[in-house]
Amino acid sequence: MSLFAFNRKLASFLLLFLGTQAAMAQTPPPATDEPELVEFDTAKTRSIAVPALVAPSPVDTPAGNSAALGRQIAEVISSNLRASGVFETQGPNGLRAIGLAEVTAPQFGYWKSRPVEQLVQGFVRVGGDGNLTVGCYLYDVGFGSETTRLGFNVPPRDWRRAAHKCADAIYSRLTGELPFFDSRIAYIAESGPKNKRIKRLAIMDSDGANHRFITNGQSTALTPRFSPNYKSILYLSYVDGNPRIYVYDIDAGRQRLITQSNGPTFAPRWSPDGQTILYSMAISGNTDVYKISASGNGTPVKLTSSPGIDVGGSFSPDGRQIVFESDRSGSQQIYVMNADGSNQRRISFGGGRYATPEWSPRGDLIAFTRIAGDFRVGTMRPDGSGERLLTNSWQDEAPTWAPNGRVIQFFRTAKGSGKTSIWQVDLTGSNERQLPTPVDGSDPAWGPVLP
Repeated sequence: MSLFAFNRKLASFLLLFLGTQAAMAQTPPPATDEPELVEFDTAKTRSIAVPALVAPSPVDTPAGNSAALGRQIAEVISSNLRASGVFETQGPNGLRAIGLAEVTAPQFGYWKSRPVEQLVQGFVRVGGDGNLTVGCYLYDVGFGSETTRLGFNVPPRDWRRAAHKCADAIYSRLTGELPFFDSRIAYIAESGPKNKRIKRLAIMDSDGANHRFITNGQSTALTPRFSPNYKSILYLSYVDGNPRIYVYDIDAGRQRLITQSNGPTFAPRWSPDGQTILYSMAISGNTDVYKISASGNGTPVKLTSSPGIDVGGSFSPDGRQIVFESDRSGSQQIYVMNADGSNQRRISFGGGRYATPEWSPRGDLIAFTRIAGDFRVGTMRPDGSGERLLTNSWQDEAPTWAPNGRVIQFFRTAKGSGKTSIWQVDLTGSNERQLPTPVDGSDPAWGPVLP
């Protein structure tokens, strides 16, 4: 294959990988039960009432009056639970205010008349140090009993995190699933005309709040990934006009180059422990998967060597295996190998091409983009069995997993306009919804639950 032909093939392949538009605490005692991973029926929603949290002796804080914060926290809890697709929520709007004594002694007769199955009540108190104590209680209305309680002592600026943690505890208690609301998302914020998109690195909370642009858009940024500890973001940038992999230190506001190469490097991914970076590099007419220390020091280790284009996907959650994509069979397909590059085997055998594989944090599934006319997001087991398509739009791609492995996020490109937006769907293929972003969004990457 001539160098020109190879470069044209690689460019076409990168379009699919990089996105089709990227050609260029005195607190109440916490619950101690460890949630088990069990199946639940998302077609059957459960009703929950969430009145505004009580603020005894309201006090002004840097984040607002504590009474207003009590209502805002309830709004976030209600919104989180409703967005999960498992619950129907009432409140806090439209529900009567409750008193402090009622927080631990609910009027179950009143709530049964609504009717609701579950009740969330709580309080917000400002301490002498200026921090908020947020108490959160879950009650089973039918049984008239407390189900769980927990509390947080947080600076006023972190009131949303307390709300997310409360929603996480309720979600886990009632579904048996692990939490995911108190997490963050990195993505590419897009603006400008279709043929000259400005692509900036951005981060936000799992519900779209606390949005922040990280780069200014002077150089195109793509495929971000949070480090496991949230201190850094791994991403692809065209700072010098060529695709290179950088790590951005969020606190320091600085970035550093990971690899020096005459060929393009792309598809960066962290290992589960954050000590290793997986990436792909094109050299002398061939593209292979490599790994290197996250420090950027040391010699890269080459993991694949077949003719064609091999692009790294992601590590399994135990770090022992890697899923990647390759055209060695004649078309883009998904392969799995051991973390040292041994035992490479193909697992995708459906119609069309397969791209952007990502291993579930639970280890039980691999998400992917399937290209067979339209672009659709789906899942399969690590052995390739149980393939299931979850979306059915013109162009859905680049799936990323919620920390609990129950929800998948992806980006959708509108036909004609080229506008992009971030969406999510659960593993049943239901509860598909768009995530709010201030500008168009692509290449989402969901981080783990915050500590």
